[in-house]
Amino acid sequence: MRSPESKPHLSLARILEMNLGFLGLQFSFGLQQGNMAPIYSYLGASEASLPLLQLAGPMTGLLIQPLIGALSDRTDSRWGRRTPYFLFGAVLCAFGLFFMPLSHSILMAVSMLWILDAGNNITMEPYRAYVSDRLNEDQHEIGFLTQSAFTGLAQMLAFLTPSLLVWAGMNQDWVDAHNIPYTARIAFMIGAVLSFSTILWSIRRVPELPLSLAERTRIAAKPKGLAATLNEIGSAIRDMPPAMRRLAVMSLFQWYAMAAYWAYVIYSIGRSVYGTEVATSSGFHSAVLTNGVMAAFYNGVAFVAAFAMVPLAKRLGAASLHALCLVLAGIGMMWLPHITDKALLFVPAIGIGIGWASIMGNPYVILAGAIPAERTGVYMGIFNMMIVIPMLVFAATMPFCYGPLLNGDPRNVLTLCGILMLCAAIAVWTVRERNGEGLPVGATRL
Repeated sequence: MRSPESKPHLSLARILEMNLGFLGLQFSFGLQQGNMAPIYSYLGASEASLPLLQLAGPMTGLLIQPLIGALSDRTDSRWGRRTPYFLFGAVLCAFGLFFMPLSHSILMAVSMLWILDAGNNITMEPYRAYVSDRLNEDQHEIGFLTQSAFTGLAQMLAFLTPSLLVWAGMNQDWVDAHNIPYTARIAFMIGAVLSFSTILWSIRRVPELPLSLAERTRIAAKPKGLAATLNEIGSAIRDMPPAMRRLAVMSLFQWYAMAAYWAYVIYSIGRSVYGTEVATSSGFHSAVLTNGVMAAFYNGVAFVAAFAMVPLAKRLGAASLHALCLVLAGIGMMWLPHITDKALLFVPAIGIGIGWASIMGNPYVILAGAIPAERTGVYMGIFNMMIVIPMLVFAATMPFCYGPLLNGDPRNVLTLCGILMLCAAIAVWTVRERNGEGLPVGATRL
């Protein structure tokens, strides 16, 4: 294993360059969050069926990320350990983005989403491991929180792009024969170019460090093949550090809430601000654009907040800071469905943006200090299982809860999201960071 001292200390500019590909990757996720539910509705899907139609994200994450993590830990190629996965995932992602808005049926849209999410997940896991590979522990906060900042910036741009096209003169109600707006088509094609080009820039400008002789020997000694990879995943789950197990409880509440929020926020705004639930109406198109602007705003908040969290995470501890941010997000989600004035939507969005910045950074700071460096890839992949399993639970339960328990009203879904965020805050408060098992909650051993 390479000693931490052998890793060069990177400047902020270099850390930004190494994470630039995260901007393209998260631009893709932003397009999905803002447009997949409406695309399904344009093609004739019911509101209750939306979670099932979006199973591609959690299913590919569950299947692909742990597998890619274990494989990349064992990879020793002329292109590097993580780079082959960056490139292959980027190609799939660009393909899925380009053809998604050309869908002429629900089946085609679902198929493109599976390809798109497969590409996203193949690229995502190595990117998380790459920070631990490339940076010393004292730069983990800035590494992971820079990824969080790029998440905010990229998703801000993704959500804002359709509105920018309307402001530039496009008609928001200009749709193709399948009711999909041309603004969505152009936004997805921009995403296809951006996702591939930024990932390519990152790996060319900040290439991986060469593996040490000890690392090459260790990789060569490991058994090869799918069975060995699956055994590695199983043993890693058995040996999971206590801090990582406690993060699983937080993730259950946190990611169920985020999946539900993304699926139903547009429909909540449609009812509360525009008084419509008809997907093909002009009011619904306005709700989609309004959510895009609001989401761009809260992702802009996340972009700024992520950098502000770097010193706060060192001082307060990532667990305590994350709990506080989740409380703010929960309050915002509970408040949002009661707002009827478009302009006031941006007030609770501040809390949601702060929470989103923390979600994409602080749990990884906690995780990176709790796992062995030689198993970073597989543990980052397993941690993603803690993200996608709650999403699968959401997909399995919401179709049955939406009518009987939530009265078929997306505003009630958002209230539930807020309550679950508060539960996540309580759960993460119990997590001790890094290797400081005996320290007070939220403290970091220096």
